[in-house]
Amino acid sequence: MQYVVILEEGPQSWGAYVPDLPGCVAVGETRGEALDLIREAIEFHLDGMKEDGDPIPEPHSYSEVIKVNAA
Repeated sequence: MQYVVILEEGPQSWGAYVPDLPGCVAVGETRGEALDLIREAIEFHLDGMKEDGDPIPEPHSYSEVIKVNAA
């Protein structure tokens, strides 16, 4: 499965979350670390859902980059 991951750069760290998996978040010192940690968090989150007998949600979020003229 492929899930959309949102990355946000903060003053001293990067945050990541998965819109299709509420509560699945990670924080890293770098963008790369945040991506590594969110991958682990997704796997952990899905394993927990399986153990609890919860259905695994199908991905339904999409992303696009929109360019606008900010002048």
